[in-house]
Amino acid sequence: MNVFLWIVQIFLAVIFVMSGLVKILQSRDKLVPKYPWVQDFSPASVRSIGMLELLGAIGLVVPAATGIAPVLTPVAGTGLAITMAGALALHIRRREPSGLLVPGLLFVLAALVAWGRFGPYGW
Repeated sequence: MNVFLWIVQIFLAVIFVMSGLVKILQSRDKLVPKYPWVQDFSPASVRSIGMLELLGAIGLVVPAATGIAPVLTPVAGTGLAITMAGALALHIRRREPSGLLVPGLLFVLAALVAWGRFGPYGW
């Protein structure tokens, strides 16, 4: 299970690094075609979401890999799960059922990492 959790952590980290960097580096006009929900948020809010995703991705891997404050890994998993719960709520509110699959999967995986690393497979 430990190896499986590492695979999930690395997978989530890659996904959230890519997603976070896109939200941080691209202008709002370039984001709207890919992320229609961006219209409902200020540019600062979108960049903040991107920064949270980027920091969460780093927190999934770096503390556990270095052994420095490894408790931050399940904390990052919890934070990303909360972020994805917010994304699910947003898509439900906007009546976008097609937007529920990816955040739902990422929520489950982030919650799995949080459970596993806080619980039986923690450090």
